[in-house]
Amino acid sequence: MTKGPTARSGPDRITLLALAGVVLFGGGNTLAIKQSVRELAPFWSAGLRFAIAGGLLMAVVVVTRRPLPRGRGLTGAVLYGLLGFVANLVLLYPALRTVPAGVATVLIALAPLMTFGLAILHRQERFRIQGLLGALIAFGGVAVIVADQLSTSVPLGSLLAILLAVSFMAESNVVLKWVPGSDPFATNAVAMLTGSSVLLVISAVGGEAWSIPGQAVTWAALGYLVAFGSVLMFGLNLFALRRWTASGVSYVTLLMPLVSVPLAAVLLSERVSPQFLVGGVIALAGVFVGAFLKVTPRLSPAATLPEFLAPEAPTDPEPAAPLPPGVGAGRRGP
Repeated sequence: MTKGPTARSGPDRITLLALAGVVLFGGGNTLAIKQSVRELAPFWSAGLRFAIAGGLLMAVVVVTRRPLPRGRGLTGAVLYGLLGFVANLVLLYPALRTVPAGVATVLIALAPLMTFGLAILHRQERFRIQGLLGALIAFGGVAVIVADQLSTSVPLGSLLAILLAVSFMAESNVVLKWVPGSDPFATNAVAMLTGSSVLLVISAVGGEAWSIPGQAVTWAALGYLVAFGSVLMFGLNLFALRRWTASGVSYVTLLMPLVSVPLAAVLLSERVSPQFLVGGVIALAGVFVGAFLKVTPRLSPAATLPEFLAPEAPTDPEPAAPLPPGVGAGRRGP
């Protein structure tokens, strides 16, 4: 398998296109989820979504004879499903009944900060001042947007639930980087079917009504979540993770509010103000600094000398005595 670009070289054009798809499809997810939970019970809605999406992906895997993950790959796919599709969504879906879609997407945009810290704690990535600076700048932009969008009528518990959901989302990306390379369709199929099974059990235990949508708009929201918000988005996300770092890929969540908030203003009549636009620009600047800006370290004059020369080496007026055979071999320079 061809290796993707390293964190140092940055994402290539194909990876950037995949990330653009994640931003576009992910930006509409919160609106579709919010619409679906207006009619359907939250855990039933989430379980139904991923049961259909996972079934479609598994059908593609079977028809195209793609290899299913095994060993560590299977364990990683199951763990990815439990973190990214269960722990994340059991918090996110109920919270979106009371939190505006735009505000929720802005809070989800904190994922790069959490992913950056978790990747360091797991010793998966090295600490980089540039990454931290970019994340802090982006956080400032998110704070501006939150200050504008947040309403006193929004329950604090729902906001905290979304923040906790984001932490599970970040951890799922970090864990997935440890999984040996496997087919994105197969990995996502296993993860989604694992997640849907657990979500449906939680729904049944909680006594939720397993009702079929009765409104056309709910069917449209569910269809979007299955096709674009699940199959395509998570497939592109996993593809990008195979080719770039977990913290780098997580930066795309900072761009999702620029898609979801305008859509929420048009479709759900949520308010958009100049303050949001200012915050969006700041967030974009943080993305550029932390994930895309190439910084070439400046070397001191001494560091540019050949490694076998020492700067300002003293001149020996007399020739050195010959060394015994074997002494000093293998070493270059002082």
